[in-house]
Amino acid sequence: MTVLDTRALNRATLARQLLLDRADLPVLDAVAHLCGLQAQEPQEPFIGLWSRLSAFAPAQLGDLLTGRHVVRTHLMRRTVHLLTADDALAWRGRHDAMLRQRVLGTYRRELEGVDLEELAAAGRAVMADGEPRSMPELARAVAGRWPGPGPRPLGEMLVAALIPMVQLPPRGLWRTKGGVRNVPLATWLGREPAPPAPNGAGTGRPVPGVPDASDPGVPDASDPGVPDASDPGVPAASDPGVPAASDPVGEALVRRYLAAFGPAASADLRAWSGLAGLPRAVAAVREELVSFRDERGRELLDLPDAPRPDPGTPAPVRFLPAFDNAILGYQDRGRIIDDAHRGLSVAGERVVLVDGRVAATWKAADGTVTVFPLRRFSRAERTAVGEEGEALAAFLSDGESRRAEIGPEHG
Repeated sequence: MTVLDTRALNRATLARQLLLDRADLPVLDAVAHLCGLQAQEPQEPFIGLWSRLSAFAPAQLGDLLTGRHVVRTHLMRRTVHLLTADDALAWRGRHDAMLRQRVLGTYRRELEGVDLEELAAAGRAVMADGEPRSMPELARAVAGRWPGPGPRPLGEMLVAALIPMVQLPPRGLWRTKGGVRNVPLATWLGREPAPPAPNGAGTGRPVPGVPDASDPGVPDASDPGVPDASDPGVPAASDPGVPAASDPVGEALVRRYLAAFGPAASADLRAWSGLAGLPRAVAAVREELVSFRDERGRELLDLPDAPRPDPGTPAPVRFLPAFDNAILGYQDRGRIIDDAHRGLSVAGERVVLVDGRVAATWKAADGTVTVFPLRRFSRAERTAVGEEGEALAAFLSDGESRRAEIGPEHG
């Protein structure tokens, strides 16, 4: 089996993530290709798309948000993601059980004795009037029935798990501050999410009386302690002991993940999605895929025709936003960031890729982009980082500034 070294995986990742060459794609297509962008910090997706697209204007994303073609919602790993409306509807039900378990992992003691189906019904009854609400407002509306847990556990369970919600604009618009106001996904889009059964695979059912918006006109929570189905000694989904139920939504997730992140191991898929490796889905599509090994001996799966550039392909400087999935989308992030710097990504530091790897952090203030190297730059690297920093400064300041500077090295 072919072994892909770290540099080969790096170049494949950059190509899939649209970081090797800026792509000439519509914003909606880019968001779909990337399987969404992590978006708990509302302005960060704009930076992520600017670094990936050849002609990106913030208004393009803003129009998609207000036009209900993309949404901000809790999904992978229980973090807020920016997703296409179709993907949010198709994928949300497949994540339901994981979302509940992640909230219970934080508030199990507080929510002990609370019937979650009753809580969900009470929350939906409150939201049935169509009025957007903050998490505390929704929690207070049901707290009289469940006074023990307190508003935070009730609110997080309702908004992040029990009721598929979206965060309404102006939250997430360019240079616009807005608190989080939630409304049910079905109310906002006019379609119900696909059902939360393993074999639920629809893209949404019409809601009577609500226009269909598709008509024309958090820190890494992956659990490295969960067994990896690709590891020796862990039963595969094709083994006799694994039920043969179909999982079409999971199969679609596997294909889409590999298109945006492959080649990758099932542990990487689990780290990105928060789901438990999708063993049935992987088994179902395995014959469509090709296999490799990484230098650790892990099996990596991939789509046969997906780009895997020559490892010697030059990689341009790229500035990444906080919590970018090019880093957080893997359990083994060694393809793009050194182990010594792994904590930067989960701490929300914005980072700079030099020769395809995390080599600096960056901040922006008063029209100036300042870069803080993690290692010594060559003269050519300093020039390239400075030029890309100037372009970023112009983007962030709407063309009023091109100031970029390289500060002292970390430590």
